[in-house]
Amino acid sequence: MSGQRPNSKKRKSTADGQHYISRDGQDTSRPSAVYRPTKGRGHTVSVALPGSVIANAVTHDQKTALAGHIARACAVFCVDEIVVFDDGHADTRAPERGGYTAFADPSFFLYHVLSYLETPPHLRKALFPMHPDLRTAGALPSLDMPHHMRSEDDCEYREGITTRSAQRKDGAPGMLVECGLRQQVFVPVELEENVRLTVQLPQHARSSAKDMVECNVVAPDAPREQAGYYWGYSVRQASSLSNVFTECPHDGGYDASIGTSERGHPVSSLADRASDRSLEPTWQHLLVVFGGVAGLEVALANDPELQAAGVHDASEVFDYWINLVPGQGSRTIRTEEAVWVGLACLSPLVEARNTNA
Repeated sequence: MSGQRPNSKKRKSTADGQHYISRDGQDTSRPSAVYRPTKGRGHTVSVALPGSVIANAVTHDQKTALAGHIARACAVFCVDEIVVFDDGHADTRAPERGGYTAFADPSFFLYHVLSYLETPPHLRKALFPMHPDLRTAGALPSLDMPHHMRSEDDCEYREGITTRSAQRKDGAPGMLVECGLRQQVFVPVELEENVRLTVQLPQHARSSAKDMVECNVVAPDAPREQAGYYWGYSVRQASSLSNVFTECPHDGGYDASIGTSERGHPVSSLADRASDRSLEPTWQHLLVVFGGVAGLEVALANDPELQAAGVHDASEVFDYWINLVPGQGSRTIRTEEAVWVGLACLSPLVEARNTNA
C-alpha cells in the first residue's frame, strides 16, 4: 500500500519543466507569467522621484534594497522611464574612495543601481565594472523583464554589446555582438567596442544552426514601438523638479503629468468620466511624480526656475494633483511604497490607454 496521502499532488515532468498534477488531472502548478505583446505602442509611462529617498535609509544594504523595491515596481507595471531628480533635501559631496556615492550623492547612487538592475544579466559584467555602489546589487531580486532573456528564448529582438570588429564572408565590415545566444551575432555596421545596442534577428536566423548569424541594429524603442514589447526602462538624472519637464526626451514633452500628495484629489477622480479631473485614454507620454520625505512642496521651494516663474503651489506644476491613499491609516507613506501603490492605482488607466492605442 502506498504511503501517499489521497489528496496529495504528484509531480509530472513535461517539456516545459516540472508541473504539479492533481489526481483529477488538473495542472495546479504556479504559472509563470510571460509578457505577450499584442501591437506596437507609441505611448510611454514615466516615473520621477527624488534621490533624497536614498539618504533617508541608514545602511548601504537598506539603500540598495530601497532601490531594488523601486526597480521591481517599475518593472512589474511596465514603466518606460525613471527620472531621479534632486529636490534639494539631501546634502551631496564628492564621492568617497573608489567612487562610492551611497552616502555622498544619493541621486547618483539611485541612478547607478537602477541602471544596473535594468541591464540584462549577460551584459552587466562588461558594462558595469566592479564598483562599491553595486557591491550588493547582484543579490537583489531579479527584474526578469522581457529583454532579460535566456539563450533558448525565442524573440526577434535582443540586447547585446559589441565585442570586436569582424568581416562578413563577402568582406563587408561589421562587429561581433554578444547577445546571450549560442551563435555569434554579426551586425554590418562599424562601432566602438563595449557599446550596448538592440538588434533584430531575421526569422531564419533565430532557428539557424550556423555558428554565426547576421542581425540588424535597431533603435532601442523599436521593440516597443514596432512589436509592443515592454523593453525595460531608461534612467536619467535631473538637477531639479523643473528639469524633469524641460529635459524630457520626447518631442512636445509630457502631455499628462500627475503629482502625488496627501493634499491632492482622490485618485478615483482620474477614472471618473463625469469629473473635470478625469484622465482620458488619449495621452501620449504620461509622467507620475512622487515626492520624498518632505513631499513635492520642498522640491518646489528648492527649485530656482519655478520660484523665478512665480510658482508658489506645488499643485500648479502638474496637470493632476492626486492623493493615492485617501484616509490613510499610517501618518506617512514611504516613497517606495507610494510607487507601488500609485502604479497599481493607475494600472487600469494605463490599460485603457493600451486598448485605445
